[in-house]
Amino acid sequence: MTILVIAEHDNAQLRGATLNAIAAAARIGGDVHVLVAGSNVRAVAEQAAQASGVSKVLLADAPQLAEGLAENLAAQVLAIARDYGHILFPATASGKNVAPRVAAKLDVAQISDIIAVESADTFQRPIYAGNAIATVQSSDAVKVITVRTTGFDAVAAQGGSAAVESLAAVADSGLSSFVGREVAKSDRPELAGARAVVSGGRGLGSADNFHILEPLADKLGAALGASRAAVDAGYAPNDWQVGQTGKIVAPQLYVAIGISGAIQHLAGMKDSKVIVAINKDAEAPIFGVADYGLVGDLFEIVPVLAAALDH
Repeated sequence: MTILVIAEHDNAQLRGATLNAIAAAARIGGDVHVLVAGSNVRAVAEQAAQASGVSKVLLADAPQLAEGLAENLAAQVLAIARDYGHILFPATASGKNVAPRVAAKLDVAQISDIIAVESADTFQRPIYAGNAIATVQSSDAVKVITVRTTGFDAVAAQGGSAAVESLAAVADSGLSSFVGREVAKSDRPELAGARAVVSGGRGLGSADNFHILEPLADKLGAALGASRAAVDAGYAPNDWQVGQTGKIVAPQLYVAIGISGAIQHLAGMKDSKVIVAINKDAEAPIFGVADYGLVGDLFEIVPVLAAALDH
């Protein structure tokens, strides 16, 4: 049995989500191949070849694959799909864009957002905002799967020595074109892959008050996050949102400040290794999942906590 993992990258660096998807593939068992599709991506293919557990890297290099357009990338996957029993994508914005196209063209049911592998045809996935876990079984000849990256510890990025094999790139589908991209630049770690996250909620009261989180985040080397309520209120940008309709994170440390802990938010962070909650409401649901809780005024507690980290 051979499994294909679709790599995520920016044409220069392999993204960490790929290593989580490789870990899920390893749980299924069998040879793991990684497809790197992009433009001038030989360096990315070589990075994928070094990942633990990878037996072969397939390289499709062409200008029409540069921006990861779903139509072109799906066609590239479909060109080799029949050689594999499982095709795995990270459950990211990119993976969720491409995987359904591949599943539809193969006329199979997609298995979404898996968090565990029971066997080669049976998987677990969260439903009802993570309040229940469904066990799903598929008899499809090719199983198209998206992997919730927080459900699997990433494989080692170094130590592998897979061969890199070049593929013929598919032609441009002509169905879409890349117009432009606006990327928010930050010196902080990327939210989805950060080892520590400091998140604020509606309790902060304003966008200006969100700055109170910055000294604490700086000292922890943390990414900044936010609840949906805070984002909807305009306190924080959309790409900071953590939760069912935002980003799913599982850092080593998650600090929830002024966040009540609605089900939708908990679905996005409850797998964090250590959760610290600061809220003035002792009955806030966030304390139900927190390892450590501080009840009090966040405007007093957060500066004191940040200052204490100097010692």
